[in-house]
Amino acid sequence: MATIGRRSVISGSLGLGAATALPLPHIAKAADKAATVWWPQGFVPEEDAAFRAVVSEYEKSSGNKIDYSMMPFMALSQKTISALTTGEVPDIVCWGISTITPQNAWDDGLTDVTDVVETQKSQFSPTALLASQFYNNKRRERSAYFVPLCQGGVPFHVWGSLVERAGYKTQDIPKTWDARFDFFKPVHKALRAQGMRKVYGLGLQMTTVGPGDGNFLFNGFLIANGGKDILTKNGKLHTEDPVVREAAIRAVTYMTSAYKEGYVPPQVLSWNDADDNNAFHEKLIVMDFDGSISTELAVIDNKQQYYDEIVTLGLPNGNDGQPVPAQLLVFGCFIPNGARNTEVAKDFLKYLIRPQVLNAFLKASLGRWVPAMPSMVEKDPFWLDPSDPHRPPFVRQSVLGPTMPDYPAFNPAWGQVNAEQLWGQAHADVIKQGMSPAAAVDKAFRRIEEIFAKYPIPES
Repeated sequence: MATIGRRSVISGSLGLGAATALPLPHIAKAADKAATVWWPQGFVPEEDAAFRAVVSEYEKSSGNKIDYSMMPFMALSQKTISALTTGEVPDIVCWGISTITPQNAWDDGLTDVTDVVETQKSQFSPTALLASQFYNNKRRERSAYFVPLCQGGVPFHVWGSLVERAGYKTQDIPKTWDARFDFFKPVHKALRAQGMRKVYGLGLQMTTVGPGDGNFLFNGFLIANGGKDILTKNGKLHTEDPVVREAAIRAVTYMTSAYKEGYVPPQVLSWNDADDNNAFHEKLIVMDFDGSISTELAVIDNKQQYYDEIVTLGLPNGNDGQPVPAQLLVFGCFIPNGARNTEVAKDFLKYLIRPQVLNAFLKASLGRWVPAMPSMVEKDPFWLDPSDPHRPPFVRQSVLGPTMPDYPAFNPAWGQVNAEQLWGQAHADVIKQGMSPAAAVDKAFRRIEEIFAKYPIPES
């Protein structure tokens, strides 16, 4: 096995490979009972150790060999794109649903793993099952091309210590969307009045370049304003819906207004996925809306910050006061066409998704990813242990509350929408070009419609 580098900051590449299509690679038969696995390096060392332990136990119990390479997310992204292009592929790639998986399923480049998913179908959440199904344009059908392992929503990370220093209380943070963000504006002013002139109340990832965080931020605002059905699970785009358009306008209006009013760091338009995490850890922003609890786990050895200063919050209700679904990034594995040993690959994945195996793996990984099987949360007190201030709210949001997959699961066109950073461009059009939010949204919608025209999915 090989380990390539180590990531010291949060990074990612949801946008890479937006248009990657698979050729028909040479298919070779396995020479032995071994499978090659490409696995993303963890954000904390415990994640890597947990995976090594799973591999070791599988090898002992099966007699098969897992030859794994563990690498940082960006390196894994680039290597996977290259492999899928040349046909020199591993047996398994483990990944979060973003662009590569739905795009290559569309191109008939992935192996159907229905037989793997079926072994635990009754255990998986409906969202995880939805996230395993992609449309194959050659076969004109949806099928399982992805084996879900775990999932995670986007929580709120808050410096409770800064809120208190400003004279406010975290328990008073509102439970509806815009009001929650509004809460941090007087906090910002109070801290500035105390001489903290570099601090900003809102860490809004309004980036035009970052791979993933900015897209999830916009989606959160869109959904909270009633625009959830901009893309439905049948793969159909609904930019013609006036409710969706109004939700998008409200989202752009709120964020660009907060930027212009000085509550957001001016650098956010060029932030990558690490920059908001770094700004948060340096206490340059009071709150951040960012994926998983990696933000908190990064300081787990600093007991004061982890237990006393940082607060994790799940989603508030939408602006209409009604609960909103948490949009999840579902993490799992796929088998490329051309894999040399699909038999062992499927056997390993069937082992990995056994509830007792998967639960032990996720717990050993400190719960940065949460179960895609709700029964784990119901049966194991670890997941809602009140002694941990961060894991329970993350689990309630990502498992026990209403959830939905990220949009690329419904249609690979959305992967290109994400890759082109159309929402960040809309923010920049308002802030730098003086466009109205409505005009910026209409411009983004026109481009989205052009992209979706290339990915028609017939009515089922």
